[in-house]
Amino acid sequence: MRSRTTTWFECKVRYEKTLEDGMQKKVTELYTVDALSFTEAEACITEEMSAYISGEFEVSDIKKATYREIFFSDAPKADRYYKAKLQFITIDEKTEKEKRSNVNYLVHSDTLPNAVKSIEEIMGGTMIDYVIASIAETQIMDVFEHGGSLKKDDADDEPEFEEDQQ
Repeated sequence: MRSRTTTWFECKVRYEKTLEDGMQKKVTELYTVDALSFTEAEACITEEMSAYISGEFEVSDIKKATYREIFFSDAPKADRYYKAKLQFITIDEKTEKEKRSNVNYLVHSDTLPNAVKSIEEIMGGTMIDYVIASIAETQIMDVFEHGGSLKKDDADDEPEFEEDQQ
């Protein structure tokens, strides 16, 4: 399991897919790309999807993802992405009250229990108190990292924590 912090964009791609029975069906699929801007995100998803789709396709929507970090898995069966909301617990020194900061992550895994296990493995290496407030499977089909696949020496072993603006 490795993690990487960057700016992620969710892109919806609409195209005609050939089903197992040979029939054609219009589908819209969700993908994630890392990019510096919406323009770069569109160029990246267009380039990536051109390799997989033989006919015409349309990028029907692009939005900034609510997560800043993805926990990637090297497990061969990891084929799903789960959105996890973690709450980091701190104590205000003046008031001595507990404060919770929400941070969203995307977790690459094969099952929900394994996604939870991955979070616990990564977060277990930190000194921060946290709780998993929610975790749910997403409709994301795949994640495309800018410039190809992530090299192990580029990966951060420890996650960065940013407060959720929600």
